[in-house]
Amino acid sequence: MLGLGAAGVVTAPYLQRGLEAFLGAASDRDPTGLTGLLPNGGGFRYYSVATSVPRKGPENYRLTVDGLVDRPTTYTLDALRKLPQTRMVRDVQCVTGWRVPDTPFEGVRLSRILDAAGVRPGAKAIRFTCFDGTYTESLTMEQARRPDVLVALKMQDKPVEHSHGGPVRLYVAPMYFYKSAKWLSGISVTSDVRPGYWEERGYDVDAWVGRSNGRTDTPTV
Repeated sequence: MLGLGAAGVVTAPYLQRGLEAFLGAASDRDPTGLTGLLPNGGGFRYYSVATSVPRKGPENYRLTVDGLVDRPTTYTLDALRKLPQTRMVRDVQCVTGWRVPDTPFEGVRLSRILDAAGVRPGAKAIRFTCFDGTYTESLTMEQARRPDVLVALKMQDKPVEHSHGGPVRLYVAPMYFYKSAKWLSGISVTSDVRPGYWEERGYDVDAWVGRSNGRTDTPTV
C-alpha cells in the first residue's frame, strides 16, 4: 500500500498534464462544446467558440495595437517578454459558476501598452480580437487602465498554454472570465464600446464579479 501511494504521488503530475493535454486537444476539435463541461486537474474548463484554433509560437505570433493611437505597433512574443512584467494572484471566476482560487498570472499591464501607443483624445474604449478568428471582447478606457488588467504571458507560473489561450491572452482580474479573451491578437482603441462575442448573446458588457449577469459571487479582488 505504501508503494502504491508513493507511485501515485510520483505519477500524479504526469497524469494531470496528460489529461490537460488530451482535453485541450479534444476541445480544439469538438464542435459540440461538450468537452467544455469537463474540468481538468486545475479546475478549469476548456471553452472555444471556434471549431479549431491555429497554434502560434515565437516564430509567428503577432499582437497589433491600432485604432485611435499615434503610434500603431506590432509586437512579437519576444518583444512582449522584454517589457516590464507584473505578477498577480487572484481567483478566477467563470460566469457559469466554477472558480479556481489563487491563480497566478503574469504579463504586461495593458495600460503600459496603451501609453506606448499614445492614445488619442476622444478614445473611450478598447476592442480585443483573437486569432481564433471569431472571439472578440471590449473594455472601457477606464477599465482597461486598471492595474489588474494584463496582457498575460504566464498562467500558473508557466507560459500560457494553447488550450488556455496562449501564447498571449487577456486577463481582467475583477471581471468574469469571459472578459479575459484567449488567443489575443489585436488591441484596437475605439471611440465607443463594442459588445463582444458573448455580450452579443446576452451577457453583461460590464462583467464585474458578483455585480453583473444576475450573479452574487464573492468578488475576486
